[in-house]
Amino acid sequence: MSETLEIEFKNLLTKAEYNRLLKEFNITSEEIFTQENYYFDTPDFRLKELTSALRIRRKKDQYELTLKQPAEVGLLETTQLLSEDEYQSAIHSSLLPIGVVLDRIIEMGISPNDIEYFGLLKTNRVEFSYINGLLVFDHSFYLTKEDYEVEYESEDYQQGLSVFLQFLDQYAIPKRKTENKIQRFYQQKLLQNH
Repeated sequence: MSETLEIEFKNLLTKAEYNRLLKEFNITSEEIFTQENYYFDTPDFRLKELTSALRIRRKKDQYELTLKQPAEVGLLETTQLLSEDEYQSAIHSSLLPIGVVLDRIIEMGISPNDIEYFGLLKTNRVEFSYINGLLVFDHSFYLTKEDYEVEYESEDYQQGLSVFLQFLDQYAIPKRKTENKIQRFYQQKLLQNH
């Protein structure tokens, strides 16, 4: 189990901007890895209403269950590792394993029985150190959509914001209002449901 504070800045990219950044930073296809995010919520989006998010992330053969909740600055991420069986139970039966994440969901007043698996968002990602933080280029696929984005993770909000805005300026990328992946996933899901 781990708890971390996530401070990240993000901006959607066009396909051309994304490809230009890969070229500028000499990224090879071997450096890009795939991760899968499996999203969960209640049918009436109770987690979303509480500006929280629940996902299982699969990287290589490792599974992590993560609950993201708002913090004073950034997001509080509570994560626990899952076995292959726990992952399968969550995806196929919406059964979450006993542990700190489930405890937090109950503390939020949400019954674990109401949690359902909503779908998959797959990301081709490259990440590397960049000015006291981590720079990430993502190409994501979910439902009937795909998008591109740049993220910058920092341990300090003000410094991180400054570095990120300078980065966008340096590479002539317009600042775009960018929801996080789960919010973009849910917007697409809601559009499909109507």
